[in-house]
Amino acid sequence: MDSKELQPIKQRYGIVGNCEALNHALDTALQVAKTDLSVLITGESGVGKEILPRVIHDNSLRRSRKYFAINCGSIPEGTIDSELFGHEKGAFTGAIGEHEGYFGAADGGTLFLDEVGELPLSTQARLLRVLENGEYIRVGSSQVRKTNVRIVAATNVNIQNAIRDGKFREDLFYRLSTIPIKMPPLRERGEDILLLFKLFSMEIAKKYSMPEYITLSPEAEEVMKRYKWPGNIRQLKNLTEQMSILLRDTRVVTPEILSDYEIWPTIEEKGGLVRVGHNAETHSYQAEREMLFQMISALHSEINDLKKQVAGNNLTTGNLNPGGLTPDSSPHSAQGGAPYVEKDRGVVTVVDGYPVNGKSVYSPLSGRGAGGEAPDATPYAEEYVEESLSIDEQEKRLIIKALEKNRGRRKKAADELHISERTLYRKIKEYGLDEL
Repeated sequence: MDSKELQPIKQRYGIVGNCEALNHALDTALQVAKTDLSVLITGESGVGKEILPRVIHDNSLRRSRKYFAINCGSIPEGTIDSELFGHEKGAFTGAIGEHEGYFGAADGGTLFLDEVGELPLSTQARLLRVLENGEYIRVGSSQVRKTNVRIVAATNVNIQNAIRDGKFREDLFYRLSTIPIKMPPLRERGEDILLLFKLFSMEIAKKYSMPEYITLSPEAEEVMKRYKWPGNIRQLKNLTEQMSILLRDTRVVTPEILSDYEIWPTIEEKGGLVRVGHNAETHSYQAEREMLFQMISALHSEINDLKKQVAGNNLTTGNLNPGGLTPDSSPHSAQGGAPYVEKDRGVVTVVDGYPVNGKSVYSPLSGRGAGGEAPDATPYAEEYVEESLSIDEQEKRLIIKALEKNRGRRKKAADELHISERTLYRKIKEYGLDEL
């Protein structure tokens, strides 16, 4: 089914977007609706999984019967069997009467089990029996009952990992996923992000009688499309509502405004650094340290390139002698040593074709021993100090440089380092840089 044929369905259920993965999920739901096969919908939290079960029920032969949506994760483990399968009077403390349960009430209709991955193992065994032969037993009863219920389940849990960890029954997974449907995350939907933003901003402007709804600058559109969106559509809607209410001076959202809401692109660009946004799977401090480590690595690489360039320049200019000495007339050359350059009474020596500064290098200012041995130290020669590779030291140096460059303006320094002001304040306090 092409996009045009799906458009009436999208309008009916308020589905916005034209990405291929979304269209495929919707098309699969419509095809399976006419059957009684079990469906398992997977996808991250906030992608809109709850829409497809309604689409399946409304386009099935059961559309005139009851439809129930149950969030399995919100029902306590001690009462979930009673809620789903019912109980007899006196089955447990507080059971003052009979309870039919959702499987009894939904007989002939459709039951949507959201967050099915949160079901206890004992409940999973009961559910498996219903899926196999339509039979179940109420809590506190021995009588087998029959039900004709269409099961549509959804989860944001990685079921394969749950099976491996012993938290989900493999046989139940295969029963539920007769027809699997995957809802795409928002970060994979491209231009749909901008369509959803516009829809939400128009809705909030209409709801609160605002004269104008917020829009995105071209640069902000690129940031929105490259952000990871761990909260998916739910996060995008919340963000749009916040900016619609809080932005007073402008109605055009720029990348700078998005950065105030911690919206950063998370895709590495060629020749640039990775900006890491919030990730539900990692701690923000760890993400910031990773970004700084990448910056330090790039800086270290540039320093090494600069050292090689300086070494090449020294080799090229090693025979120049502004002090009037020549390699042939120098004491060092007379003993078979390397040429040197004397500049401002400092010495740059070249030994075996490489410039060397520091200890155990001959200098005409220090002389050489009777045995031809080199002295322990070279006066006036620059001493080479190995650069510290400590991440904390490099991080501290970068913060100091950013603050000095921006004359102590911390917001500018934070932008320069691609971190939030809050993180910069914490780092300044941590490294004792409050005086800068």
